[in-house]
Amino acid sequence: MDNNCQPTGMEILSLDLTSERCPMALLLAKRATVDLRFGQRLRIHISDAGARQDIPRYLLNHGFNVEEQAVSQQELVITVTKRQ
Repeated sequence: MDNNCQPTGMEILSLDLTSERCPMALLLAKRATVDLRFGQRLRIHISDAGARQDIPRYLLNHGFNVEEQAVSQQELVITVTKRQ
């Protein structure tokens, strides 16, 4: 798993991409999800407007369930779970 991912307890990893803009944020999200196993969860924090749209769309189209939670108008937190 990517060194930027940190466990937050109960097997949920966390990735903070709030300082990254697209396309780098999308590339880092892709890298972080490559090694997820079925049922494993990753929480991603996103602030860039383009990344807020592109990352969830990409993950939904590539075998992940995505739960979105808006923390503020500037930050979106998504919880990603690998589908079977």
